[in-house]
Amino acid sequence: MRKTTVTPADMARQTGRIPAQPGPRDTNGTARSGASVAEGATAPGGSEVRGMASDGATPASGAAAAVVPVVALPPGDAGASGADTDGVIAGAGPVARPGERPTVRLRDGAEDEAPRYAPEWLQLREPADAAARSLDLLDPLRIRLANLPGRAAGGLAIHDLGCGTGSMGRWLAPRLDGAQHWILHDRDPYLLHFAAVASPRAAADGSRVTVETRRGDVARLTPDALVGASLVTASALLDVLTREEIDTLAAACVGAGCPALLTLSVAGRVELSAADPMDAEIAAAFNDHQRHDGLLGPDAVTAAAEAFAERGATVRLNPSPWRLGPDQSALTAQWLRGWVGAAVEERPELAPRAEKYLAARLAACAAGELRVTVHHSDLLALPRPSGGAA
Repeated sequence: MRKTTVTPADMARQTGRIPAQPGPRDTNGTARSGASVAEGATAPGGSEVRGMASDGATPASGAAAAVVPVVALPPGDAGASGADTDGVIAGAGPVARPGERPTVRLRDGAEDEAPRYAPEWLQLREPADAAARSLDLLDPLRIRLANLPGRAAGGLAIHDLGCGTGSMGRWLAPRLDGAQHWILHDRDPYLLHFAAVASPRAAADGSRVTVETRRGDVARLTPDALVGASLVTASALLDVLTREEIDTLAAACVGAGCPALLTLSVAGRVELSAADPMDAEIAAAFNDHQRHDGLLGPDAVTAAAEAFAERGATVRLNPSPWRLGPDQSALTAQWLRGWVGAAVEERPELAPRAEKYLAARLAACAAGELRVTVHHSDLLALPRPSGGAA
């Protein structure tokens, strides 16, 4: 009897799970779970997946349009059960040496720099991100995309900057009609691996969705790099950029006549129930922590809106808050630890009171009594089209 082989990509599409993925990295960049790359999957390293699933098969029309990667979490990490943890997943808050900051950028001379975002954190936040993104921005985006020059011939070419594990594509591709080719950019080949394996295969109308990955510095885009691009997207990116980098991004998009949908930029405002006198102190210290090294943090979305508008683009801003309740306790606990940890790193004198504050908030979270609203903003920029489109 002939043996049937089920590849990791097949399993991902059928079950929504990615088996046998590399484990989370320690700060030196080495895997710590001992798991190896799944047989047949795209190995970390920036290899491209052009129009193919990671097993080499052509994506079938009508295949599952949204696959959320599920990784095996080591003992002590926050998992789907919502259990609390004693540590902070990389990306949720400061976990490395003081002064090191999460970044999706490849910095000069730092190509061996250890990744700062763990796939566990990106996986944990993906449902909240998907629920928060503004649907109201999609109609004007769809209208622009429908009128792009050459759209009918080649479909959409979409650049996803700082793609992480590919959550933006899983959210957006099934909401847009027509064939799409996604170019996924990130500084971390490990995350690009997840993004390629779990990318969507079908658009809203069943058209084909293909994907390739590129490792590089998303802050150095030029109009030439976006020739032929239909759309630039990013999620939770602007607040880890400098003003110069945001200006570069806006200039590249406007120069190419390419719309930009930039979602989930932190707004610097948080609401917790019930209110505590320390809420404002922690929030202010956290916001200052985000502004280190010239990064814009909560000021980024305003700077981006100005940068696009100054170059003649039409800009729309919509709120996209996380609304976290008992059903999101694992995410809330990790967010709390990261939020308070960054505040204390910024203002060490807060530590004694912050420890008690965090313990009380985590206890309320575990008891299902805590609700948190973390405010974000989504930005849609529509530059004047190039190529003669109206």
